[in-house]
Amino acid sequence: MTQPLRIDFVSDIACPWCAIGLSSLRQALQRLGDAVDAEIVLHPFELNPGMQPEGEAIVDYLGKKYGHTPAQIAETQAMIRERGAGVGFTFGERTRVYNTFDAHRLLHWAGIEGKQLPLKLALLRAYHTDGKDPSNRDVLVEAAQSVGLDAAQARKVLESDDYADAVRAEIQEYQRMGIQSVPSIIFNNRYLVTGGQPVEAFEQAIREIVAEAQQQPANG
Repeated sequence: MTQPLRIDFVSDIACPWCAIGLSSLRQALQRLGDAVDAEIVLHPFELNPGMQPEGEAIVDYLGKKYGHTPAQIAETQAMIRERGAGVGFTFGERTRVYNTFDAHRLLHWAGIEGKQLPLKLALLRAYHTDGKDPSNRDVLVEAAQSVGLDAAQARKVLESDDYADAVRAEIQEYQRMGIQSVPSIIFNNRYLVTGGQPVEAFEQAIREIVAEAQQQPANG
């Protein structure tokens, strides 16, 4: 019997582990096949809300934020590339970190248009694979157009303040819930899994959630 499953995926385009986590999650769902009817709903989170428009070099940013040396950063980047390759996501040479607020506004609009997940995937590739600037409106419009969204409408959204309040409210709501790092994945509004987990970890978690849901009374 196919079990419905709601998946709320809280993430930021700037986060490499979000790209890994989303790829792992989608592979886990493929493995589960008809066992689940999953609905993935994407939610915004800003890791760098105060980032200046021109962005910042990754080495400087991670050095200040975490105290990492260039050698440590290079080691971590190599590990991220390896983890990404294992789930079919290609990481290029990202050299800068950017503000992602406009991208989140565009994703909110894409959700209304029924194209949220394809746009998210396109934006993750644009930044993490191709090294493009996700705060650049031309880059955002190009990504929107690549998944079948109207380019003129996308630019209109970006040149206005549309959905800014909605995005801020969502981010604040998840912060109030105690979410401080991403990706944070909430299953059926009850079960939280964090981090860019391996495919097997997501698959096991979903199997356990589905099994428990099937044991619930129909009105429960």
